[in-house]
Amino acid sequence: MNDEQLLRYSRHLLLEEIDVAGQEKLLAAHVLVIGAGGLGSAAAPYLAAAGIGHITLIDHDQVDLTNLQRQIMHVEKSVGQSKVASGKQFLQQLNSSIQIETIPVKATAPLLDELLPSVDIVLDCTDNFVTRHLINACCVKHQKPLISGSALRFDGQISVFDPRNSASPCYACIFSPDEQFEEVSCSSMGIFSPLVGIIGAMQAAQAIQVIIGFGQTLIGRMLLWNARTTQIDEIKISRNAECSVCGTTH
Repeated sequence: MNDEQLLRYSRHLLLEEIDVAGQEKLLAAHVLVIGAGGLGSAAAPYLAAAGIGHITLIDHDQVDLTNLQRQIMHVEKSVGQSKVASGKQFLQQLNSSIQIETIPVKATAPLLDELLPSVDIVLDCTDNFVTRHLINACCVKHQKPLISGSALRFDGQISVFDPRNSASPCYACIFSPDEQFEEVSCSSMGIFSPLVGIIGAMQAAQAIQVIIGFGQTLIGRMLLWNARTTQIDEIKISRNAECSVCGTTH
């Protein structure tokens, strides 16, 4: 690190769990953030501020006025602009020394197959089951850790799935891709503004822990945040040997 980086990240360097070695891991890391909406708007800025050296944003959507209630990476003058372009501008103003790559299309299997070999970790900040299962399957295929978050109305959840860990479940171990789930969205159900900030910031924190390798991450656990009662519940989750994505029988 140069003198400017030593000063910028000095508060990280004071933490013995991070220190210089950990910060250098962050600077060398490449994080893929899929979804530049509510969750991505909270996760990506903290990753950029923390010094993640390379962030790739994927989102096919444009900024809408209704997004501004919670998607803090976008501002009024960004309405009508692509979310990844708006996000890149925000992140570059926050930290001009890092690389921000934008891909203004939907996440597809061929695209993820192309990107994941050069990525260290993936953040799923999307809002539908089909895309979440697609991301999970690609992460298992390429052996990349996945930080999965979701938020709707007053309820949020987050977990870490790491296929490099033989004990770690994958997203499909919990939510089978063969089951039919009713797709609901913020536009029809509503969402509490700070909720996406809470879950998105947790996703960034988990990503940093996984990259550096300190503490106890959420592998094998899922946190459930209830914003009505300000209560966090934790459930234990385990790998399913019969899972159609990561199970040992497949």
